[in-house]
Amino acid sequence: MTGQERRYPDPAIRVLDPRFNALRLPAASVECLYQGARWSEGPLWFGDGRHLLWSDIPNNRILRWDEATGQVGTFRQPSNNANGHTRDREGRLVTCEHLTRRVTRTEYDGSITVLADRYDGKPLNSPNDVVVKSDGSIWFTDPTFGIDGFYEGEKEAPQLKPGVYRVDGQSGEVTLMIDDFIGPNGLAFSPDESVLYVVESRSTPRRIFAFDVQDGGRRLANQRDLIDAGPGTPDGFRVDVGGNLWCGWGMGTDELDGVRIFTPQGEAIGHIALPERCANVCFGGRHRNRLFMAASHGLYSLYVNTQGAKGG
Repeated sequence: MTGQERRYPDPAIRVLDPRFNALRLPAASVECLYQGARWSEGPLWFGDGRHLLWSDIPNNRILRWDEATGQVGTFRQPSNNANGHTRDREGRLVTCEHLTRRVTRTEYDGSITVLADRYDGKPLNSPNDVVVKSDGSIWFTDPTFGIDGFYEGEKEAPQLKPGVYRVDGQSGEVTLMIDDFIGPNGLAFSPDESVLYVVESRSTPRRIFAFDVQDGGRRLANQRDLIDAGPGTPDGFRVDVGGNLWCGWGMGTDELDGVRIFTPQGEAIGHIALPERCANVCFGGRHRNRLFMAASHGLYSLYVNTQGAKGG
């Protein structure tokens, strides 16, 4: 696929359940915006600048796609093998870095503030994905992927168990929220922030778990197995205003590669087929109704009939 599908409706947009029909646009198709990355990850939309940033982790760079021109350039290189990104509630870029094993914030003047790089006196493993809650707290996953070898960082022995952390928006205190996951990866809140979803990406099969958010966002309870991925490989995901999960998906087959869409109850209702495995997604565009998909070597997009929830 090198451009926009010529037929409507696009056969790449597959309805697995009639409920998905309300979320798709019959006259919208998958568009390939870029090819040339080594491993695309962590897309993030900047509406005020009409551009998208995403990571090319092994090439140690953050790329920028411009909506007005369609041009792609380098936003930051070296990027410290950056992976996931989000924006805080003041619009600043928050980034997970594998090489430096930290979570950083890019200030308005371009300077870098370290938000988290240690816990209990020990270095983090390799922060992977990150979201921001409305109270300003920053939540991130910390698997060992970036220190498992020399491809996405530097090989090191982990000193901490893989975990999910919360950085307090006022005090900056780092709290370990989950410490019993095998490869915690993508995470997102439900639109009302009452539920946190987290991918366990090194279990067999991979799973997406849900937790109730309690005590003003300081405690997680009622862990439940929401999605059994079977042969699929959920990585990163985002949630729309209806609470549906749009998950990067794939395992090297036409049936699986792309984005799988689930209801808040974990029922698969739709699939967006891509010629590459998709790692992560975000919503963007003027109305947050354009889904951007970072997939292996490329960047893709699709207009949909919903909008992304805030905080991704």
